[in-house]
Amino acid sequence: MIATGVRLPRDRGYGYSQGNQPDQRQPPGSVAAYVHPGSSRRARTRREDGSQGSDGRTRATWTRRSARERGPPGPPGSPGAPGANGPNGAISAATYNTVPKIAFYAGLKKQHEGYEILKFDDVVTNLGNHYDPSSGKFTCSIPGIYFFVYHVLMRGGDGTSMWADLCKNNQVRASAIAQDADQNYDYASNSVVLHLEPGDEIYIKLDGGKAHGGNNNKYSTFSGFMLYAD
Repeated sequence: MIATGVRLPRDRGYGYSQGNQPDQRQPPGSVAAYVHPGSSRRARTRREDGSQGSDGRTRATWTRRSARERGPPGPPGSPGAPGANGPNGAISAATYNTVPKIAFYAGLKKQHEGYEILKFDDVVTNLGNHYDPSSGKFTCSIPGIYFFVYHVLMRGGDGTSMWADLCKNNQVRASAIAQDADQNYDYASNSVVLHLEPGDEIYIKLDGGKAHGGNNNKYSTFSGFMLYAD
C-alpha cells in the first residue's frame, strides 16, 4: 500500500522509500511516497521548484524608513487655560523713584470760632505743593490712596463744645468733638484713608465752638500724604 503525503511513525515498522533509511530527508519541494515493508511497489518521488519569494529584509527596511519619515506639521492647537498667578516680586529701586512724593504738614496760627474752614497757615512740609495755606485745602492732582489726620485743640472755659469735620468736596468723611467738662482745653482728633481723583479737595471745617491756634506752638495741626498712586 502507498500512502502519499503522509509521514508514518517510525516505531511501527514503516520505512522510507529510498533504502528505508530513517535519517534521510527529501529535498524541499518533493513529494515522497512511503512504502510498507515487503511491498512489491517501488516508491516514486517528484520534485517541483516553486517561484522565489520576496526578500523579507528589504520590506522590513522600507517599513522602518517609512516610519521615520516626518509628515507635514498639523494645525496649531487651541490656547490653553491661563496659569496661576506667580508671587509678587520685590519693588525695585526704579519703582521707588517713580512714586509721586506728596505730603504736607501745617499748624494753626490764628484763633477760629463758629462755622468756617480752618486755614492751617503755619506750613512745615508741603511736598508737591498740593496744600494751599491761604484756603486751608489740599487739592489732589494724582489719583490714588491718601491718608489724612487732624488734631484741633478746643479753646474752652465757657462750658461750650467744639466740632471739627474732615470734608471731601463738601461731604463729611470724618468728625471729632471736644467738650468743655471742668477744663479749659480739649482735643478733637480723627484720621481717614481715602481714594482721591484729580480735583478732589480735602479740608477741615469747624462746625461750632472755638479752635485754638498759636504762633509758635502747633496745638492744632493738619497733615496728609499719598500712600500709593493708581
